Amino acid sequence: MNALTIQGLTKSFGRPAVRGLDLSLRAGEFYALLGPNGAGKTTSLRMTAGLMQPDSGSISIFGINALANPVEAKRITAWVSDEPMIYDKLTPVEYLAFVAGLWQIAPAAGQRNTEALIDLLGLAPHAHERCEGFSKGMRQKVALAGALVHDPKLIILDEPLTGLDAGSSRQVKNVLLERVAAGCTVLMTTHILEVAERMAQRIGIIAEGRLIAEGTLDELRAQAGPGHDGQTSLEDVFIQMVADSAAAA
Repeated sequence: MNALTIQGLTKSFGRPAVRGLDLSLRAGEFYALLGPNGAGKTTSLRMTAGLMQPDSGSISIFGINALANPVEAKRITAWVSDEPMIYDKLTPVEYLAFVAGLWQIAPAAGQRNTEALIDLLGLAPHAHERCEGFSKGMRQKVALAGALVHDPKLIILDEPLTGLDAGSSRQVKNVLLERVAAGCTVLMTTHILEVAERMAQRIGIIAEGRLIAEGTLDELRAQAGPGHDGQTSLEDVFIQMVADSAAAA
């Protein structure tokens, strides 16, 4: 069973934003979805996370029809946006307890998950401070902890490293890699191509709402054509493929 299967996904806002997107992720896979600004990445992720209704197409999350059974799908899914949305008047501990309660997690399990996430993300020194005074990086880590407190099987992240310093970025990346090692599936967009190159097992490139290339970095190098050998960076491959797609349009 695939972790995620998207077929024929479309969405328009006056003009097409996503055009018949097909995408499949295996369980336990780290997948990076890349594309230029306006390519349809965020719209695709928001539809997958159940935050936006597609015009057409289907979304299956671990065999659950996410459009017909959105609550059931969301119970095993996490969503983290590039703009962290948390309750400023709560402390990280209070926020995670609140989110765990929304998911109806048993108090003992919720407390264990909260303590583990606070430790992993380096939030312990600020665990009992109100979030209103936190930097964006700190807020992003609290938002990530809140998204993971119910032990999701599919983690969807839209530019999760934006605005993070090097230390915070490493903590977030380590948490995600640990989750993948434990069997979770990660779908992430990022403009930091070096991160995708180092972390993702497979990479998809989207342009004008369509998936134009997909595979491991070596497979993408081969698809990019002559002159792209084992030393070619993902950045060079990405720029070439997007330019070729625009020229063919």
